[in-house]
Amino acid sequence: MISCSHVSFLLKADSDIQKKIDYEIRMREGACKLLAACSQRDQALEASKSLLTCNARIMAYMSELQRMKEAQVMQRLACRSSDAGPMDDRSPCKGKVAISDLRIPLMWKDTDYFKNKGELHRCAVFCLLQLGGEIFDTDMVMVDRTLTDICFDNTIVFNEASPGFELRVELYSCCSEEDYSAGSTPRKLASKLSSSLGRSAGKKMRAALEPGASSPTSNGGGAAILLPVPSVPGPKYHLLAHTTLNLSHVQDSFRTHDLTITGNEECSYWLPLYGGVCCRLAAQPHCMTQQMMSGCLRVKVCRKHTHSLQYHISPFLSRWGIFVAIAKNTL
Repeated sequence: MISCSHVSFLLKADSDIQKKIDYEIRMREGACKLLAACSQRDQALEASKSLLTCNARIMAYMSELQRMKEAQVMQRLACRSSDAGPMDDRSPCKGKVAISDLRIPLMWKDTDYFKNKGELHRCAVFCLLQLGGEIFDTDMVMVDRTLTDICFDNTIVFNEASPGFELRVELYSCCSEEDYSAGSTPRKLASKLSSSLGRSAGKKMRAALEPGASSPTSNGGGAAILLPVPSVPGPKYHLLAHTTLNLSHVQDSFRTHDLTITGNEECSYWLPLYGGVCCRLAAQPHCMTQQMMSGCLRVKVCRKHTHSLQYHISPFLSRWGIFVAIAKNTL
């Protein structure tokens, strides 16, 4: 029967996740204020990156909270059930999954790279990596035609991966050729419109673009920021490509995995991706470094070979595809 003590554990985990959500909401409010006040391009790009990451974590935590709510209901039903039979509580342990040496090859046209012709198209890119409720982001990298690969030096470790984990890798891109000053962008647009539409029409358009009483930048940030992403002036990152990795992709060497590309050449954030991502993916079950269970080991002697022993395979490692012989001696 499922132990009712699991309910208290779930309640504590529920509280911890709620604290994480509250923390990310505060971080998101700070990112919104910083983005609205930024006057430098790099500052605005970093603030927009933080805003996207905070929203991704909030969504992941909310999904995890919903899953735990459902688990609490199932636990209570199992505890109240009088005809619930005994259940085998042995399950594969979790483990660590590490991804490093992320590299995404680019495929520039000959006229762009070798002959150095055309506009110098520059984009700010970063990777968002999610495994369950854990989300990490890489450093931001500026990319133009002088680079043949997008390289991220970060080594990211997920500490609570199950054998059936799915690691989603997302590549975000933002065109960096515009002025992202929150105050200057609408005014510059109004100036261009006033010169092209005429003085009277331009004044009306300028008045419409100026921050007003209902503008999100003029309310002092007093209103609560709710999902979806608040409408804040500044750069916007777009999903350019993504892939999902699992246990079958774990290898000892550097490998290439296929990317699903979502953008096209008409997009301002477009980059000529080769269609693959290279990385190192490693996994280590917790039972390789921690004691997961203990007890007596029964040794059976085979009839045909009296001098050999039957090996015991750890149930925690079998799901990871790693087998460990606990007894390997002969009589």
